[in-house]
Amino acid sequence: MFGTGNTKPRLGIDLAGGTSITLTAKSTDPKAVNKSNMDIAVGIIERRVNGMGVSEAEVQTQGDSTIIVNIPKGGDRQNAADQVGTTAKLYFRPVLAVAPSGVTPPAPTGTPSAGASGTPSAAPSGSAAPTASAGASSSASHAPTASPSATKQGRAVGEALAAEAASPSAAATGASTAPSATGSAAPSATGTPSAPATPPSAADLSAAMTQGTVPPELSAAFAALDCSKPEMRTAQTSTEDKAMVACSQKAENGYYEKLALGPVAVKGSDVSKAQASLDTQTGAGWQVQLQFNGAGTDAFSKVTGQLATQTPPTNQFAIVLDNQVVSHPQVNGAIPGGSAVITGRFTQAEAQDLANVLSYGALPLEFAQSDITTVSPALGSDQLEAGLIAGAIGMLLVVAYSLVYYRGLGLVSIAGLIVSAILTYSIMSLLGGGIGFALNLPAVCGAIVAIGITADSFIVYFERIRDEVREGAPLRPAVQRAWPRARRTILVSDFVSFLCAAVLYVVSVGKVQGFAFTLGLTTALDVVVIFLFTKPLITLLARRKFFADGHPWSGLDPKRLGARPPLRSSRRRSPSSAAVKEA
Repeated sequence: MFGTGNTKPRLGIDLAGGTSITLTAKSTDPKAVNKSNMDIAVGIIERRVNGMGVSEAEVQTQGDSTIIVNIPKGGDRQNAADQVGTTAKLYFRPVLAVAPSGVTPPAPTGTPSAGASGTPSAAPSGSAAPTASAGASSSASHAPTASPSATKQGRAVGEALAAEAASPSAAATGASTAPSATGSAAPSATGTPSAPATPPSAADLSAAMTQGTVPPELSAAFAALDCSKPEMRTAQTSTEDKAMVACSQKAENGYYEKLALGPVAVKGSDVSKAQASLDTQTGAGWQVQLQFNGAGTDAFSKVTGQLATQTPPTNQFAIVLDNQVVSHPQVNGAIPGGSAVITGRFTQAEAQDLANVLSYGALPLEFAQSDITTVSPALGSDQLEAGLIAGAIGMLLVVAYSLVYYRGLGLVSIAGLIVSAILTYSIMSLLGGGIGFALNLPAVCGAIVAIGITADSFIVYFERIRDEVREGAPLRPAVQRAWPRARRTILVSDFVSFLCAAVLYVVSVGKVQGFAFTLGLTTALDVVVIFLFTKPLITLLARRKFFADGHPWSGLDPKRLGARPPLRSSRRRSPSSAAVKEA
């Protein structure tokens, strides 16, 4: 414990304070609820919780169909429940418009540059003065560049899908707020330089760089959306049959993208299989292979055929998970056959994550909130204090009983309890750092119950020894004879306790499993203590005169125990034989 630095047990949500949410997976297909799919669900829920800005949150599976989400130190209970308790929704939507979000506008330098005739020009050096070309965005020196060779949004190909989303800095013929050529400030006739141009705001710059056409019903929401703010990225809502605005899930080239999307074209439940693979034929790196079911094949072929005839960015479809765009590849042609490949210079982790997202969206899984518990840190500390007090009272009562009833042997019982407590504390500290085991209030109760289990093992052995002493056996033979009988009883008793703990751990969920885990752990430690500590210690003490002679305070006094006198033969012995025996 000290070698690893894990000197304190990790406290659970009910002792440290926070919110605990228990989710139970349900599905019409029993095979869908398996370990692989549950692990994928844990990963998605972890991203949701992290998106809330929560630190040290725990998301873990328990059993085959239960997920426990522990969010420490309080927090918004309702918001947490809404974030992690809803089923992930995956859709394919056509892209209507794309624009960078959160782009930092350039700062004017205020230093005029000389014109060809020596007259200062109106636009300062490095300013964002609009150019004369219609539909063009601001100067490339100020617009963030997202060239197709740099993006990781990915492209879907399968006889067809190619090329990533077009660069936001490229000219957009459909831009609704293109600056005109007359908007530039020309130098005055008298040669007097005009004032430096006011730099555009982030909203104006984003509007100028918008590609595609934003539907009128989305114009206000699209303009107000700032994807650089995490709360706005996760706050979007949608319905399947209506258009929506959404943010990209990841930032590319230092900024997020906001997108206007059409109604759902293909549902994620129509994806029958998605897996990451390495493209060894073309050397393009990692890719994601998709397989659709019957309905998905028809819908996907139809929508890709329509998108292929359009110009960027309306020839793209967006993969939307929980109202965030995971990827929006371009379509170069219709994709028949129900299969596609998404490429885009992915790393292995990125390809596997995207495949997991697509696979999870295809599962018919729903999560029901079995339990939601919120504990304040103050209440948690009070519960911990109460649990420790209860444990101390239980320990003192066992110690007092052992000393009063067993006297000297009671010291052996106390030493065994101390050794068991040290082992339990050390193992819990190591498990906290090793596998994330958290000591909650039911686990503390399990440790308190274990005090009685450990003391019971001592009592069984002590009573067997005292029975042998009552039969007239000396202490050292009594210790050896009592051990086989006591050993069987102790093993049977501990096995029953461990079996109960194991069954309780398997069939229960949530915090009750903490009680079962601690009970099973301390029961196993009881066997270790009684075999490797108690039995050897009593064997050594039996050689001491204090115990061997049956001192009244040893707890093994033959007179106090009512020992029988040694058996004597009733047959008369001759004086000669008696003399010989006496000699």
